[in-house]
Amino acid sequence: MIRVTLPDGSAREVARGTTPADIAAAIGPGLAKATIAARVDGELRDATRPFDGDCNLALVTTRDEADALELARHDFAHVLAEAVQKLFPGTQITFGPATDDGFYYDVLAPASRGPFTEDDLPAIEEAMRDIIRADKPLRREVVARDALIQTWKDAGESFKAEWAAELPEGEELSVYWSGDDWMDMCRGPHLASTGKLDPQAFKLMRVAGAYWRGDQNNAQLTRIYGTGWLNKKQLDAHLLRLEEAAKRDHRRLGADMDLFHLQSEAHGSVFWHPHGFTIWRALEAYMRRAIDAAGYKEVKTPQVMDARQWEQSGHWGKYRENMFVIPDEVPNTEDEGPVISGEADWMALKPMNCPAHVLIFRQGIKSYRDLPLRIYENGCCHRNEPHGALHGLMRVRQFTQDDAHIFCREDQIVEEVQEFCALADRIYKDFGFTYSIKLALRPEARFGSDADWDKAENELRDAVVKAGLATEEYGWEELPGEGAFYAPKLEWHLTDAIGRTWQVGTIQSDRVLPERLDASYVGEDGGKHRPVMLHRAIFGSYERFIGILIEHYAGRFPVWLAPVQAVVATIVSDADAYANEVTAKLAAAGIRVETDLRNEKINYKVREHSLAKVPHLLVVGNREAEEGKVAIRTLGQEGQRIMSVEDAIAMLVAEAAAPDLRG
Repeated sequence: MIRVTLPDGSAREVARGTTPADIAAAIGPGLAKATIAARVDGELRDATRPFDGDCNLALVTTRDEADALELARHDFAHVLAEAVQKLFPGTQITFGPATDDGFYYDVLAPASRGPFTEDDLPAIEEAMRDIIRADKPLRREVVARDALIQTWKDAGESFKAEWAAELPEGEELSVYWSGDDWMDMCRGPHLASTGKLDPQAFKLMRVAGAYWRGDQNNAQLTRIYGTGWLNKKQLDAHLLRLEEAAKRDHRRLGADMDLFHLQSEAHGSVFWHPHGFTIWRALEAYMRRAIDAAGYKEVKTPQVMDARQWEQSGHWGKYRENMFVIPDEVPNTEDEGPVISGEADWMALKPMNCPAHVLIFRQGIKSYRDLPLRIYENGCCHRNEPHGALHGLMRVRQFTQDDAHIFCREDQIVEEVQEFCALADRIYKDFGFTYSIKLALRPEARFGSDADWDKAENELRDAVVKAGLATEEYGWEELPGEGAFYAPKLEWHLTDAIGRTWQVGTIQSDRVLPERLDASYVGEDGGKHRPVMLHRAIFGSYERFIGILIEHYAGRFPVWLAPVQAVVATIVSDADAYANEVTAKLAAAGIRVETDLRNEKINYKVREHSLAKVPHLLVVGNREAEEGKVAIRTLGQEGQRIMSVEDAIAMLVAEAAAPDLRG
């Protein structure tokens, strides 16, 4: 007999061969119908898989949405692979995981045709629906390694045969049958049958190229992407979000609003136009006021540092593939011979500011009375990201961090992290964001002792608890294995206007780098002590944060951030002089204002400046000139307001004040 303990603490003695589905049926027919899987000692398993021995059991139903979605998406991926092979015999399959919003499967089209394209997707979708409607049982089978490898070889599935042959000896190999006519190698788990999926709750989205095992030297496959949900209502909501996200795409809006551009002459680096850099400067000024008030000292450090410094910090060994390295020599200027000798010492563009800030800390003797020392830098960094990973402002090679490092004593850590939490909270709320906060814990590959990691993790945890943020309201969660190689970290995940999340801010508690770079201070006892180094950022990088803001606001920036806060537009040319006079008064009051004197109809001007997301359009004609007034049209509002120039200036000055300067 097997002892199965349920979440309420009750236990049942059952015969070997019993499954979680049997337990659900014994409890009641309603639960039996609702059960889709089970957690056995925490592991997600098929509801129909027999227990191995004594265990703890939690039944999974569709109310457990995260687990239900993962199962459904995994099943959709298998159904996709089956459908492709039924439609196009000779197709080889490889891998098909679930993703955050759906699934994909990498396949190799048969030699009789070219790679799959988006034109193939409607037929594949219909074949998938046929498989779902057939309600084919999904059955797990454990198979012998040699037999499975031979099965794949006999079927012409060279990729599957290769992968099966490389799995560790002694590992249990399982396959899942869809009915009795199709199977795939998989650890599982799966739903009980294909009919448990909603045939209207998925959509194939696109195709892309992918290399077998991610290696460009291997065969090129076709990756078919889909999105999958529990029901059609969820799918429709997701497609609506995607449609809204497309409207908000920062790359399109960046071009429409003339903010920035990117081009191949500088892969992954941004060309900021005047309007875009105006936003940057407003953010930079805002952040400087925040960090000055919080007691930070701003510094500037070199872009290029000797590789030996990066070796000592540990980045050369852990991070070198992401660094741009430079030989420390004058290049050959002659037509003959190599440009560089290959014998010079190496230097590197900094991918982060941390080691340079330690070097500043080390200048002069520091006392315990000098701590905490908060060093801030708008630091320009470079990281050698692959070309295929670059994405607008969100993933770049050159970026500027709102970076700071707090050097403090151990007894100051919790208070410093608390103060940072309060600062981050105030800043994110100024931009209209809500957020969740996560604690990323030690990874397997790391520097430092377990004792130091225990301390660092507990300090961050204690600070969040004392700040009142370790609650369901703030989405508090701990993430095992997600920390940096030198420190655990708190992460701030912002939620934007359409419900997407962005990991932005962070604070990390580091005892490794001060040790490796020999940072010390003189303690109250006269002895030498290591400071703890808190790495922290709020924007993360200016580039990415601006990209997030463009999409969050859909280009309609609040007045204080808008590159052009107002445009004075004429109805008739007779009002040109008055328009220039109004513009001069607005500019003198500190408003970013432009004048539109073109010989165009006013409706054309209104439409054009609305598309450019200008917050306020001040329309003037002969009547306004005679009365000393303006007609104000505000973006997103119907109609117009007639105001005196003085009242209009007062209104605009109030709206143009940054959140921290109001009142």
